[in-house]
Amino acid sequence: MKIFCMLSALTLVGTCATPKYTTKIENIKNSIQLVDQPWVTKYASTITSEELKEQLYKFASSEFNGRRVGEPGQKKAAHFLKSYYQSEGIVSPLGDTINYYQSIPKDFFLKDIKPTENVLAFIKGSESPDEIIIISAHLDHLGVNNKNEIYFGADDDASGTVALMEMAQAFKQAKNEGHGPKRSILFLHLTAEEIGKKGSEYYTLHPVFPLENTVTNLNIDMIGRVDDIHKNNPNYLYLIGADRISKELHYISEKVNNTYFHMDLDYRYNAEGDRNQYYTRSDHYNFADKGIPVIFYFNGEHSDYHQPTDTPDKIEFDLLEQRTRFIFATAWQIANQSNRLLTDENNHLLN
Repeated sequence: MKIFCMLSALTLVGTCATPKYTTKIENIKNSIQLVDQPWVTKYASTITSEELKEQLYKFASSEFNGRRVGEPGQKKAAHFLKSYYQSEGIVSPLGDTINYYQSIPKDFFLKDIKPTENVLAFIKGSESPDEIIIISAHLDHLGVNNKNEIYFGADDDASGTVALMEMAQAFKQAKNEGHGPKRSILFLHLTAEEIGKKGSEYYTLHPVFPLENTVTNLNIDMIGRVDDIHKNNPNYLYLIGADRISKELHYISEKVNNTYFHMDLDYRYNAEGDRNQYYTRSDHYNFADKGIPVIFYFNGEHSDYHQPTDTPDKIEFDLLEQRTRFIFATAWQIANQSNRLLTDENNHLLN
């Protein structure tokens, strides 16, 4: 974490320079013990580039016509996700294999948007089922432009969507084999991100599970490409927000990466005052605004961002596999460690 103190100077008003505070941070870092390491390796390995590729080419195809919120293509995309979870035997939050949609009415939107829906799938925890980990990605994109060109949204955010699908499959296999998560996991495919994070706003206003029981939100928005900054170092991922509400979450993420994956975790966009304002620009922010610890996983913008040229052939599937496995392993740790993830407000090591 060679840049953590630099970031903390921005995000924590210089507290990294305070010896007493530094000692407290080190106590949090040293207290983290990874759980179930053989099982993490086994089930993370079921997430493969081949399966990610197969699902992404379907989800970012012309069949869904750019997945514009409320339009027929987005409805087809939602049905595609529902059918996937049904086929995998992964239930809805209601415990059945029928009601996977959280419907959002037309009157929720200020402009002329048709009714739409979030898609939710659920794996119930074995020991603390009321504690919920939300892993999210948005399913919508920009539709079709006035030249009749489709915005395929392969990176934005088919990459995050298929990552959720593969992680859900891996957690389901673990549960089937007697190694299911202790805490519950909600796989939340959000609609209307492209028009102002409205799907996540609706969920946080009308949560399926009480927000006070939501442990964390791990949000994925574009993890299939390499930006210009990292052309010579593609084994990276931007993490945003991880240390803002829970230092424990940040150090869990760091320890998981250092133990299993050895990626370059880049925090440059986590700095307060960053001109890109990525912290506020994707669905995680609506959870953070409610005091829920978040991580936003992001590969950075590229020349195909919000263009019809964001197509599946440009996805780096080996990187998508590695990044998805990393997020899976982070979720596994949070779901299975003995203590519920602590926010800084209730972490005795900081107070």
